Amino acid sequence: MSLVLARLLQLASPALPVGAYTYSQGLEWAVEAGLVRDETSAGQWIGGVLEEGIGRFEAPLAACLQRAWNVADVGEVARLNGEFLASRESSELRAETLQMGYSLRRLLRDLDDFPLPEVLDELPETAFPTVWALAAASWRIPLADSLAAYLWSWCENQVLAALKAVPLGQTAGQRLLLQLGGRIPPVVQRALVLPEAAWSNFAPGFALASSQHETQYSRLFRS
Repeated sequence: MSLVLARLLQLASPALPVGAYTYSQGLEWAVEAGLVRDETSAGQWIGGVLEEGIGRFEAPLAACLQRAWNVADVGEVARLNGEFLASRESSELRAETLQMGYSLRRLLRDLDDFPLPEVLDELPETAFPTVWALAAASWRIPLADSLAAYLWSWCENQVLAALKAVPLGQTAGQRLLLQLGGRIPPVVQRALVLPEAAWSNFAPGFALASSQHETQYSRLFRS
């Protein structure tokens, strides 16, 4: 097994201590509202956000971030980081990416032989995809592979949230991951070539779910 593959698996592992498992990104409210109530509706919700939300904005932005890190274009990194923070539709989503970005930056700082670039200290706030892309670039992970892993990690966390909130069984979760995994390659290929003018973060259902979750009375997840 190559070292690059090992680093990719480490970066995509649920054991990565960034707190991703504590977030549902509005999925918990969708369960409360009855929009997600079983395996089929969970797959529709997660798959829809994957293809029409994260796949059309966060994924191509993360790809551009890794390209910028590859050539040490700190100005572009700062611009894209700011664009992503400005795109967060609710205070929960914004707090989530900042907390996860901070946690991953702290982890990388504590790892051996991982010097962090000064630009990270100069950014007042650092989004999670900004630091993820830095790790992928530093470990020389091919862009298509790192983007697929980024999306897989997101899908896995969403499925785990559905298992707890709906709730669903473990076998249902594996069926969902099998379906979602098959949808990732075309999302990656589109994200790699999608021009910035065509990026779209328009997902009103997702935004409303996240906003409603902020005042949900009883909940398991932070967002």
